[in-house]
Amino acid sequence: MIELADIFRRHGSDSRAQFGSQMPPSHLRAMHDIERCRTESLGGQLYHCEPCHDYHYSYHSCKNRHCPKCQNEQAEQWLEHQQSLLLPVPHFLVTFTLPEELRALARSHQKTVYSLLFRASSAALQALALDPRFIGGRVALVGVLHTWTRDLRYHPHVHYIATGGGLAADGHWRPSRRDVLVPVKPLAVLFRTKFRDGLKKPALYPLVDEHVWHKDWVVHCEPVGRVQEALRYLAPYLFRVAISNNRILKLADGQVTFQYKESATAQVKTCTVTAEEFIRRFLQHVLPARFVKVRYYGLLSPSSRHLLNEASQLLGGYVVATKTSGKGGAVKAPTAAPRCPRCGSPLVLMQILRPTGRLPP
Repeated sequence: MIELADIFRRHGSDSRAQFGSQMPPSHLRAMHDIERCRTESLGGQLYHCEPCHDYHYSYHSCKNRHCPKCQNEQAEQWLEHQQSLLLPVPHFLVTFTLPEELRALARSHQKTVYSLLFRASSAALQALALDPRFIGGRVALVGVLHTWTRDLRYHPHVHYIATGGGLAADGHWRPSRRDVLVPVKPLAVLFRTKFRDGLKKPALYPLVDEHVWHKDWVVHCEPVGRVQEALRYLAPYLFRVAISNNRILKLADGQVTFQYKESATAQVKTCTVTAEEFIRRFLQHVLPARFVKVRYYGLLSPSSRHLLNEASQLLGGYVVATKTSGKGGAVKAPTAAPRCPRCGSPLVLMQILRPTGRLPP
């Protein structure tokens, strides 16, 4: 099976030679880590199965958050931790999309624009939720940033899981309508206004075509069920990287073929591009170093956990956790003893393999 690491190993040097001086450190780091992930370059352990008389190598992971091999194993741990945070009420998935006219600006000023996308969207949603015409209370929000379409094109947007109701100032819980959280048209207008105003502070406003402030911005909202359903809806968004290895079909003659599901028709299609273009598409979704892609607002913000506990007790719940990691709150599970893939017997550690530092062939 062709993997992302194979494409980087075969064609990454050409991209670095051509664009290396223009690449952000985060892009170079992602390529470096993914090329070496689970190879002798990072070291590992040598195990022996006594019944089978077989030896098994287990190499270390790179732990880069953009690596397809390293991110797929974290979703279940995150889900377990989040169950103690979300309230026992129906939830909604709310998506805010940055217009096409602003994408070049976002790509050139990622930290600034991505942070503003979070601030403007969360503030707009909380402001409408506080309006007594809609909910009249403070909602709980957890949001995750995405920057790609299914064919790897650049498309920044934020997904939120929001409670279907909020805690009012008088201490009562006020539920939303079953099928509507807040009306999306005024939500989109308020989102656009807050983003426009926020763009003036870093002095990026003059770089934007005035037309974008007069067009309709896209906001989507849909009910996704109660705690379990809401979490399972969000987890793939949280831990998914731009492309998984099983979607890469072929690497030949400098061309990469991968598959994707078209959103409008749900049909599975294929796309073939040069290796250089594939690498470019992937790297534009590598986030800046230390940028937090999962953020908590409203009742879920760290400063409001006392209100979250109050709401939980009103709803017949229990005292919730008081801290949430910026990395999504993943809790490290205890490491199980490795077993032989053939017979299932416990493996015996024979040797610790030191990192070689060499790029695998």
